[in-house]
Amino acid sequence: MIDIQHRIRNKKLLDRIVTAEEAAAFIKPDMNVGTSGFTPAGYPKAVPLALAKRMAKEPFQINLWTGASVGKELDGALAEVNGIARRMPYQTNGDLRKSLNSGKVNYFDLHLSESAQLSRYGYLGGKVDVAIVEACAITEEGHLIPTTSMGNTASYVQSADFVIVEINTTQPLELEGMHDVYVPLDPPHRQPIPIVKVDDRIGTTYIPCGIDKIKCIVPCDIGDDVRDFAPIDENSRAMSELAIEFFKHEIKAGRMPKNLLPLQSGVGSVANAVISGFVDSEFKNLEVYTEVIQDGMLDLADAGKLKFASGTSFSPSPEGQKRLYANIDAYRQKMVLRPQEIANSPEVARRIGIIAMNTAIEFDIYGHVNSTHIMGSKMMNGIGGSGDFARNAYLTLFFSTSVAKGGLISSVVPMCSHIDHTEHDVDVFITERGLADVRGLSPRERARVIIDKCAHPDYQPMLQEYLDRAEKATRFAHTPHLLDEALSWHVRFMQTGSMKK
Repeated sequence: MIDIQHRIRNKKLLDRIVTAEEAAAFIKPDMNVGTSGFTPAGYPKAVPLALAKRMAKEPFQINLWTGASVGKELDGALAEVNGIARRMPYQTNGDLRKSLNSGKVNYFDLHLSESAQLSRYGYLGGKVDVAIVEACAITEEGHLIPTTSMGNTASYVQSADFVIVEINTTQPLELEGMHDVYVPLDPPHRQPIPIVKVDDRIGTTYIPCGIDKIKCIVPCDIGDDVRDFAPIDENSRAMSELAIEFFKHEIKAGRMPKNLLPLQSGVGSVANAVISGFVDSEFKNLEVYTEVIQDGMLDLADAGKLKFASGTSFSPSPEGQKRLYANIDAYRQKMVLRPQEIANSPEVARRIGIIAMNTAIEFDIYGHVNSTHIMGSKMMNGIGGSGDFARNAYLTLFFSTSVAKGGLISSVVPMCSHIDHTEHDVDVFITERGLADVRGLSPRERARVIIDKCAHPDYQPMLQEYLDRAEKATRFAHTPHLLDEALSWHVRFMQTGSMKK
């Protein structure tokens, strides 16, 4: 048995230590199971693995609610045994993706800031039956010290009939004090979220739970499934440089302070590369109000460029995780993790003037963005928090390489095959080819700027020809489209393997 007794500060709770298999036995078919975790960080591992083994022997399904994506021990293990009936609000696991794109899992993709409130209201098919939560330790009062993410954990613990706690011994106790736990009241009783600065603390360092709600405690020594980022390539570096030059222009124009406004950056390699580009820039005292704290933000802190970063999860690479754990006392002075309904709050984003930077699968010439679906039908991951920030930020940027699949796909198309962010949400588009500032432009003006600045040369003539013919055919309508051709590029790729004529 893994020694966790020193992490349980109320010794009356020692009698509730059980095996993962014993804990999994409390989970019944069709339960709504809420877990900790946001990206492969801070999610339960031992109990889901035991639950998957049980499901393999006696098939049944649960409804799984998390903060966002989680690691293979949760999404992967349960998907492999067809153990998930419904899933929300975000995922990145390959096996789960196959299941939800083949009709085996009903997937509810939604804005991350809304997921906790919807679960509390019971809109998702009832309330949380059981919460499975990873923790560093349990306080004398029975409250939970989170690990590397906050996500929706505090809300699920509040709502659940009972809680299963995994004490993870790979997570350092020094994480205590890194969290700011605040769960807002629901309408009509909600009060303003009292955050006016990135480094404001408004809650507790623990998740309120209480001894009576803890059903059992499970030891775990499985670490977070952290992953390497793709190397920073020429395209990512070019996009980062374009963004930095644009910000310098905004400062000269008097539209931003010298240290910019608080930065929000999405998940993944491109977003990490863009943030990393600030390390060698002239910017200092940068503030970050975002979802995930990745390697690039550790780089900023180590370079003395970071004033403060607020997120809901640490999502580093394996090397970044080592740095985080080795210097955690120093990082705690400049970083905090909050529940995702606070980290992704539209109210806070609008108040503090966030610069939102996220990635797109594709965008069209009129400024709409598809960030979720491949060829309009196949779900990739989900909208995540990009919508929370895009519509409410002071400035919204979307990044994408100009082409994909070795040039067989243009990321700039006549019309998006699926739309997550409308033309009304986005201010700036950036590819490795250039930057299109579309603020204040009509759809036809946007189209020319996007084609000229962002599209790949192989596709620019095709896009311009489409626009010219659409304008003529519609007599220069507000948003000219040839409806029988608008999605023909996607159709051509599916039929021939290339968008090129």
